[in-house]
Amino acid sequence: MRQSVNSSCRLVPVVVKLLISDMIVCEKFAKEFDAIHYNDFRMTTPLLSTKFFIPPARPGIVSRPRLLERLDAGSHVKLILISAPPGYGKTTLITQWIQQIQSNKTAQICWYSLDGDDNGTQQFFRYLASALETLPGQQSTLKKLIQSPQVLPVKNLMNAFINDAAAVSTPFFLILDDYHVIESAEIDEAMDFIIENMPPSMTLLITSRSDPGFPIARRRARAELIELRVDDLRFTEGEAAQFIQQTTNLTLSLDQIVALETRTEGWIAGLQMAALSIQGQADTDGFIHAFTGSNRFVLDYLVEEVLQVQPERVRNFLLQTSILDELCGPLCDAVTGQKDGRVVLEELEHSNLFVVPLDDERRWYRYHHLFAELLRQRLQQDSVPTTGEKGMEEAEELHLRASKWFEDNGLEVEAFQHAAAANDVERAARLIEGKGAPVHFRGAASQVLNWLTSLPESILDDSPSLWVTYASVLLFVGQNSAAEPKLQAAEAAIAKAEPDDEMRDLIGRIAAMRATMAVVRNDLDIIIRQSQRALAHLRPENLPYRTAVNWTLGYAYQSQGDRLRASQAYNEIISTAEPFENSIYLIAALTSLGQIQETDNQLSLAAESYERVLQLAGDPPQPIACEAHLGLARLNYQWNDLTAAQKHGQRCQQLMQQIESVDTVVSHKVSLARLLLAQGDVSSAVGAVFQEAEAYIHQHDFVFRIADLAAIQVIVLLYQGDLVTAADLAQTHHLPISQARVHLAQGDPGKALDVLAPVRQQAEEKSWQDERLKVLVLQALAHWAQGRSETAVKFLKDALASAKPGGFIRIFVDEGPSMARLLYEALACGVEPAYVRRLLAAFPIADSEPAALSLPPDAEAGLVEPLSMRELEVLQVIAEGLSNQEVAHRLYLSLHTVKVHARNIYAKLGVKNRTQAVAQGRTLGILSQT
Repeated sequence: MRQSVNSSCRLVPVVVKLLISDMIVCEKFAKEFDAIHYNDFRMTTPLLSTKFFIPPARPGIVSRPRLLERLDAGSHVKLILISAPPGYGKTTLITQWIQQIQSNKTAQICWYSLDGDDNGTQQFFRYLASALETLPGQQSTLKKLIQSPQVLPVKNLMNAFINDAAAVSTPFFLILDDYHVIESAEIDEAMDFIIENMPPSMTLLITSRSDPGFPIARRRARAELIELRVDDLRFTEGEAAQFIQQTTNLTLSLDQIVALETRTEGWIAGLQMAALSIQGQADTDGFIHAFTGSNRFVLDYLVEEVLQVQPERVRNFLLQTSILDELCGPLCDAVTGQKDGRVVLEELEHSNLFVVPLDDERRWYRYHHLFAELLRQRLQQDSVPTTGEKGMEEAEELHLRASKWFEDNGLEVEAFQHAAAANDVERAARLIEGKGAPVHFRGAASQVLNWLTSLPESILDDSPSLWVTYASVLLFVGQNSAAEPKLQAAEAAIAKAEPDDEMRDLIGRIAAMRATMAVVRNDLDIIIRQSQRALAHLRPENLPYRTAVNWTLGYAYQSQGDRLRASQAYNEIISTAEPFENSIYLIAALTSLGQIQETDNQLSLAAESYERVLQLAGDPPQPIACEAHLGLARLNYQWNDLTAAQKHGQRCQQLMQQIESVDTVVSHKVSLARLLLAQGDVSSAVGAVFQEAEAYIHQHDFVFRIADLAAIQVIVLLYQGDLVTAADLAQTHHLPISQARVHLAQGDPGKALDVLAPVRQQAEEKSWQDERLKVLVLQALAHWAQGRSETAVKFLKDALASAKPGGFIRIFVDEGPSMARLLYEALACGVEPAYVRRLLAAFPIADSEPAALSLPPDAEAGLVEPLSMRELEVLQVIAEGLSNQEVAHRLYLSLHTVKVHARNIYAKLGVKNRTQAVAQGRTLGILSQT
């Protein structure tokens, strides 16, 4: 009875794949569904707003008109690349040029400062989306899309970015500063796509210490590229003289400037450090003469000279705060133990001491990257005694102070990073868990994995929770094969530990991970066994794991056809997740519950569940909402609202395109085929289920969906009159309901009844209401075909009683003329007259008006001429009090056609207006009395 089981469990693995707990398991799927189980927390992690601040142009900087002119030509190209080693004034030049643009109001500017944490594709596009926010006319499609709890295919993000950019009519520049930190090939490919497809109003400007990973030769050949490199950026003698004069207030001779420029090769950072060191030198010529050597030697020498002339208070501040990537007064105070952080930062900026303000309020700063690296080296050199341990202890202490400050200020990712740098294993392990969501679900996966990889096994063995976290991170990043050994190592470590509540909880987590892995394999026995083991061991307050396990159990029960236990599992999730309105668990449980309600023929309840999903999914909705739209498409189809069904189907298709390799595509094609058949488009229905869906199943190895597809293929074949192929298909896939349809089409209702009897028995034993209703409808038709009208009406009466609460229409109409004749027979017998009339009105005229069809005898006697089915349908809608225009809208007719039908109705009923027509219709029994 495979058809019964398949029909009873319509769960689409988009939900499975979106809800795999914090152990995303399949390498094939992990990339697109990371961070799902804690989406509520991941998406609330704030972006660092200082990355969007354009560094303010410093007063008195050297004017470089020769470079500004070249940048001004950038509006005619796609890409401006400024590539040079550190210290060549890339950012300073850009800020000067931006100031000029903003003054002239010739273009808009979007700024994004990159750092090493931006190598995650999702995070990179999150920042890109926010960078575009300031542009007039942009639609924020990417920003809304990236708020989805699951990881989306990169192409969807790229397309959304291009669409947002294309909506901006005014010229604008997107500036990516420090692109050299990007090591992700995926991001490089995305940037190449964006450059290729960007709108004419957009120009991309990249500053980098090295050439980007995407190809630029093609841009150069097409004249789509402006490049500024070392030879362009190095100071000329005149610029060097102006720079030194403005920086030091010293007046050097032309020979001294030439010598200094020659020794630094126009390297601006070198000139800046040299200028600072020259101050206070009695022998300027001697200093300049000594200013030679390799870059590293010169840099070390200058940093030493710069630091030596600083007050001890400033030197200590520089060294101690060098561990920070970004600085603010309170953070610096926490690290140094002093109370003058803001004041010192302002002094450093005023002294041009390699600090870069990150906002206009002068609250956040950073050191010049190269300067920070050297300060960190010097921190180790100056603090390490002969034992070589004190220096490490000092650096660790500084990192620990930073970690505490970040944690106190709600920045757990940064807190973890500094705890790891401090080698505080216990603290780092605690911070990984985070307050609600592990930090590796919030952008720190690579850092956590690198840290765990660096730990010796002895430390991991001493802390089994670290092994469990290790496995979770590996699953999260898609290293599935490496996760199981870590789980086994965790079990070995737990076996050696003293049993307590924490160890029990870890055992539960391990079982939960294994249950989740089994979901992808559709191994129901393992899912249930491991899920039950997890629930027996997990702490009651461990809601994230418990919720995930309840969902895996619900999935397994629903797959087995045990709808009651599945509903219980989903309802428990709903009650647990209720406080978190945007919880992915709540969305998934409501979707699954809606599917069960649908199979229980509770269509209105199912619609409420699906509508609530759409409310929770946001606007635009998360891709997981595709399943709710598909459910609403099926419901509206049953209610014969084909327009609404088509609309929801189209919305489902749009959302499906944001998710790769999901079998929702097959469900959508099945639903679409039914709609196309109802619209009379058989050829398109054939294409949907025999070409597109079939190819998709084989391409993605969705073998478990073959039976569902075969069932609709049989119906399509019967529409085409190909009974032989339909019979073969139904038998091959053991589809008893489909076999019954074939027997009816072959004129053998007896065989149909034989096939249907055990199906009905099973459906009633398992309370599968949807299967029972399908069987009742076919049994009624089979008895009708045998000429046993009284028995046929009895079965139909049972079917109508089951279908009426849900408002089913298409399940009867799709059976064609035979069902229409049987419904007229039921109407003549007084069975559910109002409901039956509503069903008859939904039949196409060709199906419901053959000579054999007639109204009840008492109605016929009171009519001048019988009403056509379309006229009966119009009369029923008129009886609802609708105007002619509203009737036209409801029935998809022109206003003129409605008026023609109304006149014909009046003539046939012998009345003069719509009020009389309704009254006469009720008198004759054509309309219900209510």
